[in-house]
Amino acid sequence: MPAVSKGDGMRGLAVFISDIRNCKSKEAEIKRINKELANIRSKFKGDKALDGYSKKKYVCKLLFIFLLGHDIDFGHMEAVNLLSSNKYTEKQIGYLFISVLVNSNSELIRLINNAIKNDLSSRNPTFMCLALHCIANVGSREMAEAFAGEIPRILVAGDTMDSVKQSAALCLLRLYKASPDLVLMGEWTSRVVHLLNDQHMGVVTAAISLITCLSSKNPDEFKTCVSLAVSRLSRIVSSASTDLQDYTYYFVPAPWLSCKLLRLLQCYPPPEDGAVKGRLVECLETILNKAQEPPKSKKVQHSNAKNAILFEAISLIIHYDSEPNLLVRACNQLGQFLQHRETNLRYLALESMCTLASSEFSHEAVKTHIETVINALKTERDVSVRQRAADLLYAMCDRSNAKQIVAEMLSYLETADYSIREEMVLKVAILAEKYAVDYSWYVDTILNLIRIAGDYVSEEVWYRVIQIVINRDDVQGYAAKTVFEALQAPACHENMVKVGGYILGEFGNLIAGDPRSSPLVQFNLLHSKFHLCSVPTRALLLSAYIKFINLFPETKATIQEVLRSDSQIRNSDVELQQRAVEYLKLSSIASTDVLATVLEEMPPFPERESSILAKLKKKKGPGAVSVELEDGKERGELNGGGDRGGDAAIAASNASTPSPSADLLGLRSAAPVSGAAPSAGSLLVDVFSEAGPAAASAGVNDDGFLSALHAPEASDSPLVEGPGDSDSAPTSAASEDPAPPLPESDELLNKFVCKNNGVLFENQLLQIGIKSEYRQNLGRMYLFYGNKTSVQFVSFSTTVSCPGELQSQLNVQTKTVEPLVEGGAQVQQVINIECLTDFVDAPLLNIKFRYGGALQNISLKLPVTINKFFQPTEMAAADFFQRWKQLSQPQQEAQKIFKASHGMDTEVLKAKLLGLGTALLENVDPNPENYVCAGVIQTKAQQVGCLLRLEPNAQAQMYRLTLRSSKDTVSQRVCDLLAEQF
Repeated sequence: MPAVSKGDGMRGLAVFISDIRNCKSKEAEIKRINKELANIRSKFKGDKALDGYSKKKYVCKLLFIFLLGHDIDFGHMEAVNLLSSNKYTEKQIGYLFISVLVNSNSELIRLINNAIKNDLSSRNPTFMCLALHCIANVGSREMAEAFAGEIPRILVAGDTMDSVKQSAALCLLRLYKASPDLVLMGEWTSRVVHLLNDQHMGVVTAAISLITCLSSKNPDEFKTCVSLAVSRLSRIVSSASTDLQDYTYYFVPAPWLSCKLLRLLQCYPPPEDGAVKGRLVECLETILNKAQEPPKSKKVQHSNAKNAILFEAISLIIHYDSEPNLLVRACNQLGQFLQHRETNLRYLALESMCTLASSEFSHEAVKTHIETVINALKTERDVSVRQRAADLLYAMCDRSNAKQIVAEMLSYLETADYSIREEMVLKVAILAEKYAVDYSWYVDTILNLIRIAGDYVSEEVWYRVIQIVINRDDVQGYAAKTVFEALQAPACHENMVKVGGYILGEFGNLIAGDPRSSPLVQFNLLHSKFHLCSVPTRALLLSAYIKFINLFPETKATIQEVLRSDSQIRNSDVELQQRAVEYLKLSSIASTDVLATVLEEMPPFPERESSILAKLKKKKGPGAVSVELEDGKERGELNGGGDRGGDAAIAASNASTPSPSADLLGLRSAAPVSGAAPSAGSLLVDVFSEAGPAAASAGVNDDGFLSALHAPEASDSPLVEGPGDSDSAPTSAASEDPAPPLPESDELLNKFVCKNNGVLFENQLLQIGIKSEYRQNLGRMYLFYGNKTSVQFVSFSTTVSCPGELQSQLNVQTKTVEPLVEGGAQVQQVINIECLTDFVDAPLLNIKFRYGGALQNISLKLPVTINKFFQPTEMAAADFFQRWKQLSQPQQEAQKIFKASHGMDTEVLKAKLLGLGTALLENVDPNPENYVCAGVIQTKAQQVGCLLRLEPNAQAQMYRLTLRSSKDTVSQRVCDLLAEQF
């Protein structure tokens, strides 16, 4: 790079920066910046032509002002003019300004491209590098179209300087990542691969980043790079630190290049050429040998570089999984790191050993470190290391050590971090099921699991133990006895009550001969837990009671008295009331034979995959679970259990449900007992009523709320377009156009103005539930589609569209839903919403599916209204009325006088005003009967302040509602919405 001459110091820029730093307040800074902007604007517009130095200085000032956070709307043309300068410093500032401020859609992009072409063809290496850096920094599709064919030619040209080759390789990599369809290597492929033989290590390092990226997408085209990569790696590994002096880092030759070469080789299977493979094995052995040598420096940089190469080599050994000697050596090397004082090394060692444990060659070697791993699980201070230790124990488990590992994991569960308990519970349950030779041990383990970590035992776990007990005659009596003893504990977890109610209801007769567990004792024990349980568990217990009447006729009178009590047949919960009434009537009028038929023992479950394993796979991601349930006899015996008409089967089929809110349609609320099946009436309950803190907190995870909105995955979260943009719309169930919105759509939408959760729509086939949360100008909505029939919906698809102007007012992103909805099941869809500016209309939701061959086409308005983006604002009375007077222009006010359509209850009014999203201001209005509220509507474009005054007249049963805001459309819309609520 040329030296900067003394005259290029830009004293004016230095003075301006000094002035900015000396400003005592934000206002002073803005004043100084505005003064400078006015000066620059006058210079650019003046008659006198500016020289290159002055242009550079003023453009540099604009760049500095932009970096301070101020918008720059001029000076772009002057920056483009700097590109034609022959002075390096002027050209550099021009390119810098363009890289930072010029949008890829700018009208100047053609002029910029012409200047870049001139610099690329100039053969001046400095100018070529500046142009390449600009292309990489902007990285737009237009630049890819213009230069994707030119840059490979520069990269492989024999007369191109090394520094330019490095820039060209990295620039091409950037364009390929941005627009892979435009960067076609074709004839350049072999010449780019041969850059691995280049004499300049910097060129090789840059080229290998490009080749690795290209190889991962097109491995066959670049497979010739394997032999060249092995050759280059061999030369680096066998060289002394003095041989590559310029590229040696703390006595480690070219560590970055070595890591990249090893990573490139992981894109391919082991080399077929015996000589190449032998040379690679020799390289890997050398790397493992060097790891055993005493360090040449005590500095951490030396050990970091050395270990980086070692771990990348071990990753390659694991990837090949074909060299038993190397795998065992790698395992032994990692074993030494398990007790290293560096936490990062212990973490990486545990993570790598998890993968090694799945190899048949190294599994036994991994098992030798079991005591060290157990000790790490107990003593590590870092939770992430403890989690990797638990993963490794899970991966190294087999028949020989299953009981030891399960016992240790159970012991650790009592003190484990809350963040990993659920995953630990799933792993213990899977290991206990997979390696259960003695089924009594399996039952003991699961019941112990519920006792220790009941809150983290998902429904899949206790459903699974019930399935296995039902399928194994030899364990039923032991299970009944064990669960009876467990229920006698004073503090008993609700999941234990569920298991106890189910097993005693089915097999309580097997232990009824003992006076200590007589039928009446069993019933009294279960009923003593009844009042402490949630509604679904109470429903299960009621089903267990009716089973008791069949198993033990002597308990009939006692149980009927319980069912007949007001707390049951007049229960406020419709499900419990219905069960109590039906069970009481069934036990009263049915004969013994009919009762025995209706309440016969549950049949064995058909063979199916463990729902627990499915849940762990879903939680960890594909490919993350290394322990699979074995096929053959053991799987047939132990893993029996499948989907049936009962609620247990429905819940098991929903194993992939990601959050507590996913069962909001009540499809799993009934007990998994073969009593009276839940009727369709259970679907009609509005389980979304804002009844308590659980309902409010069960919805959206705070950690992922904003990140999911800002970074949707392109593959499954397409941006929803308006009706005209059919190219990107999801595939519909049929070619028919979406149906017009239902006549009651507006009424359904108004139901949700002051609440976020509820049943949006329901007919004989489908129920749609909704749960949503909003923060500033962002929102997330969960839609739950429940199939109320016993027949599956096929070709199920949904489309969300923003009609007319709404496309520019709301940004809506959706995730696709499963095309098949089983009878009695539900699917969930997530919708992310961003409010760009204020709006009036609502997005349209279209649902299409086939039921019994007939197409169902339903369109609704999604309850997304402008008030959802309110931010409540607290203010004193003086501030409120001062602001009220400021918003006194006629267009800023909207007023409605209307008759009350509901009762004028004070608490209900307050709840609705709070549900609107505003802050309810106490003691502000002189009339205590009136209500005043304040809030700010947050949109991406602007913030709209809003004040509200509601004046009820109880005598006349009338309201006067007045809205004032800084935007007339907002005042009118909020006024219209709120008037419908009273």
